[in-house]
Amino acid sequence: MRQTKLWILAILLCCADGLFRLSDLDAHAANAMAEYEAVEDETIVFTPQWTAQAQFAGYYVAEAKGFYRQAGVKVRIEHPSATQPAMSRLRKNECQATTLQLCQAMEIIDEGIPLVNILQTSMNNAMVIVSARGKDPLTQKGARVGIWSVGFGQLAICMSIKDHLDYEWVRFAQNVNLFVAGALDATLAMSYNEYYQLVQAGIKMTDKNVYRFCDHGYNVQEDGVYMTRDYYVRHKDQARRFAQASRKGWEWAAAHPDEALDIVMQYVDKNRIATNRVMQRLMLKEVLRLQVDRESKKREFRLRPDMVQLASRLMVENLMLSREVTYKELMDN
Repeated sequence: MRQTKLWILAILLCCADGLFRLSDLDAHAANAMAEYEAVEDETIVFTPQWTAQAQFAGYYVAEAKGFYRQAGVKVRIEHPSATQPAMSRLRKNECQATTLQLCQAMEIIDEGIPLVNILQTSMNNAMVIVSARGKDPLTQKGARVGIWSVGFGQLAICMSIKDHLDYEWVRFAQNVNLFVAGALDATLAMSYNEYYQLVQAGIKMTDKNVYRFCDHGYNVQEDGVYMTRDYYVRHKDQARRFAQASRKGWEWAAAHPDEALDIVMQYVDKNRIATNRVMQRLMLKEVLRLQVDRESKKREFRLRPDMVQLASRLMVENLMLSREVTYKELMDN
């Protein structure tokens, strides 16, 4: 049926030009078929900012439960590698969507790459500083503090400057080994990830040696889904359907955490990630908690203008941005 329609279209086009020849017919039909299939086969390659884990459960659920397919959008999830981080893939058009923390997105926009936030999942900040030997991180001026080599530590750098702590930042790739081995005085950690790695390693966590940024004036949202503005403008409907299906995946995960965890572990096993079900269960529970806004007590899935303003002000004041990045710049306008 599809091919018949395309042949008819080609015939009409040829007749309109008064050039009805078999070669023209073949050419027009082939071009029409190619254009149709190009649109039909267009796929959003989605690259989360890290390796397979429960931090991205909602997207795994959306794919596994068919929510993307039901929304009429083709999605392929491809995780980053050590040599090709998510943002690098986005810059090279090797993916069309990625997850970024708000502060990361602001830095990228400040560098001249316009981005659009199409879905916000995090409503609270997850970053903590864990200090060794039960010390208060705020008393450790000049301390050697672990920080992720791929970023994520913008607010900690702001805090160190603002409070005159002069931390010496020591970059690590993806685990807490340096801190556990005693090579660091303190380390940054996410409350859904490295925090539990430290607990499993036997590190004692108390109110004294754990500094939670969300409780000290730094409650800035983190994970959201971003596309380059150029791609978004050309594919608005597709982007919106992708965002809606992703949100549905997260809502389903919140309602069915045990089944969502089963799906997460399939991705973990497929990607040969060194973790365990206990760790991923803890991560999923904490990620879902962080999605609930402190004030409304609801899972809102929206970027808050006040948090954008706070993040921009902190980063401009501490010379991490050359100018203010506004809420309007991050959204569809």
